[in-house]
Amino acid sequence: MASPAISFGALVTLKELTSTSPHFKEGASLRVTGKLQDYNVETAIAIINDGGATLQVDTQHLKINFRISSIYQFIGELHIDSPEEAVLKARVGRNVDGIDLNLYYQSLKLLQEFQSDQIRKQEA
Repeated sequence: MASPAISFGALVTLKELTSTSPHFKEGASLRVTGKLQDYNVETAIAIINDGGATLQVDTQHLKINFRISSIYQFIGELHIDSPEEAVLKARVGRNVDGIDLNLYYQSLKLLQEFQSDQIRKQEA
């Protein structure tokens, strides 16, 4: 019996991840980046922040030494706790200190524009 395929993590910013976002759904596979604001060792819950938006990340399956104020990137599945609150159950996490966030977000915007253009061309 074949195991189910693991879907890729859609690149989203924390600001884009609102209750009205198409990515804000149970089980959505996402890739997010943010600065570590807080980490609870007992619950393995990290809180990352980017531009005023925050997200809780369940890191129980990761082996990472977390440092407050460092920048991390996580890939995992979103679990909705309430209409306004969600937890990302991370399956992958890494420290990305040194990343140029402005350049990262510029490239992410260009990628999203390219993908939108490709979808429009396919529909035409």
